[in-house]
Amino acid sequence: MFAQFGPAGNPDAFYESGHKASADMPEWLAGQELKAYEYQCSRGVTIKQPTAELVGQKAAQYGTKLSIHAPYYISLATEDETTASNTQRHFLRSLEVAKWMGADRIVFHIGGPGKGADRRQAMERAKRLFARVLEQAEDQGLTGPQLLAETMGKQNQLGSLEEVLELCKLDKRVRPAVDFGHMHAVTGGLYTTSAEFAAVFEKIGEALGAEAAKNLHIHFSPIEFTRAGEKRHWCFGDPYGPPHEPLLTVIADQGYTPRIICESAGTQAKDAKTMQDYYLAMLKKDF
Repeated sequence: MFAQFGPAGNPDAFYESGHKASADMPEWLAGQELKAYEYQCSRGVTIKQPTAELVGQKAAQYGTKLSIHAPYYISLATEDETTASNTQRHFLRSLEVAKWMGADRIVFHIGGPGKGADRRQAMERAKRLFARVLEQAEDQGLTGPQLLAETMGKQNQLGSLEEVLELCKLDKRVRPAVDFGHMHAVTGGLYTTSAEFAAVFEKIGEALGAEAAKNLHIHFSPIEFTRAGEKRHWCFGDPYGPPHEPLLTVIADQGYTPRIICESAGTQAKDAKTMQDYYLAMLKKDF
């Protein structure tokens, strides 16, 4: 088994080639020799069942691994009951779409602690509400996909690696989605060396086991940042980090088989292919 690479959403080149429907993405990605696709529900779950099923059928036909990005509106640490109710609804709708589509992973953001709120207390609220989400999913038979808590890129968001791993320990269905661009931004420029990248895999392995580290879900893109953290996503070739080469060297050297989703701004498939080519070159170098 090998690492899989692909884009988050539909890149500019997809539309420039005359395509419009996301159901065409698996075939288009196969033409790029890419094997993964993260469907974006980040602005809300609006896809209809027939469309979701068609995307899933095409993904199965072309061997595309599917994940879904859940809505940004999810806020597990909220103190507002209406927001909490909406958060549960967003999770359950995402799980329903994943079932229609055959997606095996759903990425989500934990949310912010709230202005002036205690971060520790916010995490406890997040864990309580998330436990309710997991219980509801169980009751409704929506237990297939893994739920992936994403590491975040801004200082005012919950989602450090430690916070993500804490949430993961609530249930075996929960795993991390490590966004190395976010981690680069929130730390003010770390995660540029093989040692720094390797330490993340090691920490996840210690907390969740070797399988979780080996088959990690990764987001990657160059990110511009300020003192507050993430500002803007860029593309490979723009003067922003983190570099992908040391990460892929660690993955190849250690035999890890992650799914790597590229979130570059508009060139996410092209940049995913660049990463894949580098990774395959590293594998050949080892033989």
